[in-house]
Amino acid sequence: MLHNVWKETPTLKTVTCVHTNAAKFSVSNVLTVGKTYEVKNETEEFIFVVDNTGHIGGFYKEYFE
Repeated sequence: MLHNVWKETPTLKTVTCVHTNAAKFSVSNVLTVGKTYEVKNETEEFIFVVDNTGHIGGFYKEYFE
């Protein structure tokens, strides 16, 4: 399973969280507005970052710039 080694892979880029106003899910407990996060993987719709819990989390790209 590839996602098990994402934490050890090199960072692709860094992104900054611009908001945590989610319509359906609560992301304010794992993302902080203004904080920079390391991107470990990316798809067309999602960005996988090391979040505030220290784990890899997948989030919609709309939360980042």
